[in-house]
Amino acid sequence: MADAIRFVLTNIPSILFILALAIPTIWRIEPFGHRYLSWILLLSVGVEMIWAGFFHVFFPAIAAAQIGWQVSPFQFEIGVADLSAGIVAVIAFWRSLAFKSAIVCYVVLFYIGVAIGHVREAVTAGDFAPDNFGPLLLMTVLKVGLLSFLLWKAWQEEDELVPARSLSR
Repeated sequence: MADAIRFVLTNIPSILFILALAIPTIWRIEPFGHRYLSWILLLSVGVEMIWAGFFHVFFPAIAAAQIGWQVSPFQFEIGVADLSAGIVAVIAFWRSLAFKSAIVCYVVLFYIGVAIGHVREAVTAGDFAPDNFGPLLLMTVLKVGLLSFLLWKAWQEEDELVPARSLSR
């Protein structure tokens, strides 16, 4: 039982990513782009960033060890940034596409910076710790493309839902 709990807790990001892709295939209330964007923001961005922020703020030694870093005062700052973005991403689940667009833009830019930082650490410092250069990095890069695509698709769907404006105005 302890091994199962440890497995779940250490694989939360992967589990949330899989759930964010699986749930919209069952719950088909909105068009494709809207549906998947909402669930990715809720689970794979929102809950995951709250989870990461919680560890950086309250358990910095555990978070640092997973990344292969030493505990640093900057962990509190990144933890607060993660918590903030995560909470906004969770709220975005129930908000407009314009609201979702703002958090997607922030998260995509943030994830690009995170990916560059982790690759740089792997190359320059040989840091191949599980949460520095592994599946988490791969998911981060994947989410940059996926979030960008889903936002574009959702805006396309939005344009299709809005009737064309009359030229007689």
